[in-house]
Amino acid sequence: MKLRCSKNQQSLIVENVRFAKRFISNNLPPVLLEQLRELTRNFSLSLKCGDLLLLSGGWYVTHAGLIRLAKRCRCSGMEVQPARQLSDHATNRYAFRATVYKSARCRGFVGYGDADPSNVSPLVHGAEMRVAETRAVNRALRKAYGIGICSVEEIGSFAEPPQTNREPKKVPPQPADGNHGGPKVRDRLCQIIRQHQLDPGLVKAYATDLCGVKTLRDATRGQIENFVKLLANRAEEDREALLCQLNSYPLQKEGAA
Repeated sequence: MKLRCSKNQQSLIVENVRFAKRFISNNLPPVLLEQLRELTRNFSLSLKCGDLLLLSGGWYVTHAGLIRLAKRCRCSGMEVQPARQLSDHATNRYAFRATVYKSARCRGFVGYGDADPSNVSPLVHGAEMRVAETRAVNRALRKAYGIGICSVEEIGSFAEPPQTNREPKKVPPQPADGNHGGPKVRDRLCQIIRQHQLDPGLVKAYATDLCGVKTLRDATRGQIENFVKLLANRAEEDREALLCQLNSYPLQKEGAA
């Protein structure tokens, strides 16, 4: 049963649909229009204000849209800190941890974001620190307000690195099952899961979210190595907080390793 909309929500739905047909495409598939109505109904997002963009056949929430949503919901505040153990200034690799507090009593919703030249668009090379910070904030906001689709700023995770004239490095052939981390990384991950009694399916979901990819097959070796380091540190420092983080993800049937 659908929830009843207020007059303001209904007006915004009509405005978004008209805007989409006029400025995006007059022949949008019905499923996209229905998704647009649902996003508007649930989160009061506005196409005209730049809260949403249509990319690769799907609606994506912009950073501005997430910030505006937090403001409407009277977000109590957010905290962003660099994850220094996962950052390397020499290679422009950065990671951040963001915590969003929906109210004064809220324990906080945590999101991590990382960026390096291999997982951002060539257009933002040199600004990896800002990208990583934005990704962390976006992921924390998505968890806090129940938005299951990734923000547009995270799409850079799928960008291929630009071609260079440097001599290519020799790398060992990657296994066909998508284990980009290699045997040592895989073994280390399995060891952490066994040692701290973690659910492999939830660990896999966490890794996919943190790496900003649809499946782990799309993750780079560096991303997986960083994730394994982060998982080990969090398991050692605060296992209970890590379990809470993992339990926020839907359980996947396949194992993490």
